[in-house]
Amino acid sequence: MTRPSLTHLHGEALDEALGRCFSLATEMVDVNGRAITLVKPANADHLISEADYVMDERLPYWADLWPSARVLSATMAREAGTGQRLLEMGCGLGLATVGAMLGGFEVTATDYYEDALHVTRANAARNLSREPAVRMVNWREWPTDLGMFDVVMAADVLYEKEYALLVGACLARALAPHGLAIVADPGRLALPLFRENLAHVGLEIFDTVTTKFEEGAVKQEIQVMRLRHVRPT
Repeated sequence: MTRPSLTHLHGEALDEALGRCFSLATEMVDVNGRAITLVKPANADHLISEADYVMDERLPYWADLWPSARVLSATMAREAGTGQRLLEMGCGLGLATVGAMLGGFEVTATDYYEDALHVTRANAARNLSREPAVRMVNWREWPTDLGMFDVVMAADVLYEKEYALLVGACLARALAPHGLAIVADPGRLALPLFRENLAHVGLEIFDTVTTKFEEGAVKQEIQVMRLRHVRPT
């Protein structure tokens, strides 16, 4: 049976609808001293769809909270974003989007999973009493009407080799001529090829800050890379 659309739901009505769709869990996350209440599916493995995997090897990574999203959220909350339009590629649970909204950005959150957009809207509304704009986006078929943004951000999106080229190409298309891209990555397998390919799409990394993340058995070094269009010499 087809699930009813959640697009028109907001606030408590959206929370209740998500509770009927998933078994939910709540996690508290500190973003620069502010406690963020993040609601997420209790077990991402329960969301695996054989049909989705057969179609394009899609797995519900969006439903987990990744260290890179934590680091990117804190980074964006410190930015001076007032008056700037920001696009997130792969918003997942919405933590980085919430951080960017705290920083004052006008956010458009995108993901390949529609459920991720609804969870992101709900998490933003719960913590900030407002929602970002959302859009379902397939990196293989980048929308021609999405436009350009002052800032484009992404957290932990280089976990498949294919994404090394896709992410770079999409960043280049979405980033305004004098814009800034911010990509957080824990050293995924596609990172070296992503770096190598940037020159081919007219982008360059001009700054990298590495943050150590440790929580229980999880130990990662998150690189937060700042990119821009290559400037004429």
